[in-house]
Amino acid sequence: MKKYFNLIWCFCLFACNPTIPPPNLAAVRSVTDSLAPRTNPDSAITQPLHTVTIATNHLDSCRRFYEQGFGLTLSGPIRVTEAQKKIQRKLWNIPESIDWQLFTLTRPSVPGLIQIRLLVLDTPTPTIHQSYHPRELGAFGLGFPNASQIKLDSTMRQQGWSTLAPMQTYALPRPDGTQYPCFETIYNAPDFVHGVGIERGGGMSQLSPIDLNTQMGGPSYASQIVTSQMDTNLNFYTAVLGLELRADRHWKTGSGSALGLDTGIPFRFSLIYSQGAQSGHLLFLDFKDGISIPTKVPPRLPNRGIGMWSFPTKNMARIYQNALDKKVKIIHLPVTYESPDLGKAAVMTLLAPNGFLIEVFEKRK
Repeated sequence: MKKYFNLIWCFCLFACNPTIPPPNLAAVRSVTDSLAPRTNPDSAITQPLHTVTIATNHLDSCRRFYEQGFGLTLSGPIRVTEAQKKIQRKLWNIPESIDWQLFTLTRPSVPGLIQIRLLVLDTPTPTIHQSYHPRELGAFGLGFPNASQIKLDSTMRQQGWSTLAPMQTYALPRPDGTQYPCFETIYNAPDFVHGVGIERGGGMSQLSPIDLNTQMGGPSYASQIVTSQMDTNLNFYTAVLGLELRADRHWKTGSGSALGLDTGIPFRFSLIYSQGAQSGHLLFLDFKDGISIPTKVPPRLPNRGIGMWSFPTKNMARIYQNALDKKVKIIHLPVTYESPDLGKAAVMTLLAPNGFLIEVFEKRK
């Protein structure tokens, strides 16, 4: 408990005086946290997940879920010129018949978290998922670490949001053999997207920095359900984007699973991080009993739901060459333009093996 207090004190000190460097969390976490980075962020070609794009027709519902529920800040509509939109149509494969307004959802009090790019479409496209069932393939949801999951759960339920299951409490192992408790609830968001509230107890730091005033953080990670193509998809993120596989485990669903599934279902649980990163990671689930629900439409924009992930890179040429070497489908070659929410950047879009849209960008001056 003393070690946990000292860590929080360091964060408070840093927040009050930005001239003081942040604590070395990698050193603090490495002894007791199996997810602590083991590599140097300076060697990362691709940086942590920056933006998750959600297409919707339900701005008010999204505002209630993400802003009033999870405490994010909605900005917009952000001005997009016709020239910018013309480039984005090609990058994101959106036809001329569909127009949209651009909004962002962020947590300004905690820099460096994942941004949600909300495309409010003027045309009701099909939803990628047909239900909230956790076996539907493709993008599943976003994770929101916090320091009081019981409080968050009460807030979300009072607002009327349903869940896959009641809040789950379970124990996870530390590298030293001890265990710590986790508290998790999976909420059903608009457009058949999921928002995962998760708290690590027992003196563990949360999966990403949180706002110490509100006790809320995130989004800090994004997840997908992948079956039968797990290794192919993981290889895309490691061999093409240069990310690292930090955890790869085989478990079974326990009693009272947060996913709302029966007990004893075997699944593979894989975590992909940018080298040296502590958040902005990717979580992949592969249910090993062979049961899955394919999407009826391509799992990407302009269909509604989570349709794209965006990653910053320090070497676009390297990513492009990796994509050519691995015969990855390139939706649009690198193009430099002034993005309304990313700034001036060279941007390229690719298709992951499961048909999901990936945006890669490199900042330009």
